[in-house]
Amino acid sequence: MKFGNSNNYFIFITIKILENKLLKTIKTIGLIGGTTWLSTIDYYRIINQEVNRQLGGLHSAKLLLYSIDFDDFRTLADAGDWGKLTEWFAGIAKELQTAGAELIVLCANTLHLMVPELEQLIQIPIIHVADATVGELRSQNIRKTALLGTKFTMDATFFKDKLLQHDIELMLPDADERRYINQSIFDELDRGLLLTETRARYLAIIQNLIEKGAEAVILGCTEIPLLIKPEDCTIPVFDTTLIHAKAAARFALT
Repeated sequence: MKFGNSNNYFIFITIKILENKLLKTIKTIGLIGGTTWLSTIDYYRIINQEVNRQLGGLHSAKLLLYSIDFDDFRTLADAGDWGKLTEWFAGIAKELQTAGAELIVLCANTLHLMVPELEQLIQIPIIHVADATVGELRSQNIRKTALLGTKFTMDATFFKDKLLQHDIELMLPDADERRYINQSIFDELDRGLLLTETRARYLAIIQNLIEKGAEAVILGCTEIPLLIKPEDCTIPVFDTTLIHAKAAARFALT
C-alpha cells in the first residue's frame, strides 16, 4: 500500500494500533452447550448482540463452542453419576482452554453443580450463573425470590448459598410442583414443546409463590424462558439465560 504523504501513513498506523488493541481486549469465550441446543442458540445470539451493542460497527464475540449430545448427559445425571459428568466436562473445558478460550460459560444452570470441581482442574475463570443472577437481584433490591429449575438445580445449594451470602431468601415450589416442573423440562421444553397448558401450570405455581411472599422469580433453567416471559408475571422475572450470557459478554470485554 502506498501513501501520498507522511500524515496519511501516520493515520494508517494509528488506526492499526487501535484496531490491534481492541482485538486484544475481546477475550475468547468457551461455551459448553447442547444442554440443550435450543437454549445454546440463545447464548450465542445474546452474547454476540451484547458485544456488538458495546463495540458497535460489525463487531461480534470471539467464541469457541463445544456442543454435547444431551441424551448422554441426561443418562448420567439421572443415574446420579456426577463424578463421571465432572470428568467429562473437565475434559471439554481443558480442550477449550487449549484451543484458546480465556473463560468458560456452562450453558445450563444444572451444570453449575460441577463448578467447584471444575475450577480446580482448569486455569481460566468460569462465569457462574448464580453470581450473575444475584447481582441483578441486588440491583433491584429483591430480598425474597422464588426459583424454578430442574430437580438438580432446585435440590442443590449453589443458588441458595450465593443468595444467602447477600441476605436474599430463596423459595421453592412444593414437592409435587417441583416434580411437575422437572418432568415438563425434560419431556417438553428440552424437546421444543411449548404447550399452553404447561404455561398455565407454571404461572399458577408462580402465583402460589407470590402469595407466600415471593418478590421475584428466577427462571433457573435455560429452557424455561422459552415458555415464560416477563410480561406473563406480576413480579420481576430473572431470566438466567439472558443474565448469564450478558455477564459473559461483559467479562470478555474487560
